[in-house]
Amino acid sequence: MPNPVPREPEAPERPYSPFAGFLSYLVPGLGQIAQGRVAKGFLFLVCLYGLFFFGMYLGDWKNVYLPDTAQHNNPWRLPELAANVFNRPQFAGQFWIGVAAWPALWQYHSFDEHKSAGPVFGTFQRAPLDEREINELQRQGDKNWDLAWVYTVIAGVLNILVIYDAAAGPAFGVAEPSRARKEATPA
Repeated sequence: MPNPVPREPEAPERPYSPFAGFLSYLVPGLGQIAQGRVAKGFLFLVCLYGLFFFGMYLGDWKNVYLPDTAQHNNPWRLPELAANVFNRPQFAGQFWIGVAAWPALWQYHSFDEHKSAGPVFGTFQRAPLDEREINELQRQGDKNWDLAWVYTVIAGVLNILVIYDAAAGPAFGVAEPSRARKEATPA
């Protein structure tokens, strides 16, 4: 009796879940946890928040902010928010870490240069009042200030991949049949 020809395995259906992607935007790995992939979600949560908050620590908790600089530097006449992000592109990467970067948005929208602190978060993730404050932070911290925002940006950008993983589902591939199995199969 001839051996039956093995059928090609079908790739499992990948559920597309924008809600899980949104959850992973809010808190890295939360979408995976909601899908039942708890270990993977917890790994993402610990690693990305560890990287982000270590960067915040290195930057003396003052390196995630969005300053209002569009009035002084907007040569391309961009809309105000776009000009401000253009003037501080680090925030475009930091934004993707989710709720951990939201205090910077709150501070941006409630910024009053005549007050030394914001109404809700005080000075946490608030734009420095002048260039002297930034220069002082850079002088005191050696290269920590620069390294700090690199860590926070990398954490945010890596979370884009976590969001994609949650939205598109786990990546499964169909394995190629082994060479020995191909030779044993009658043609």
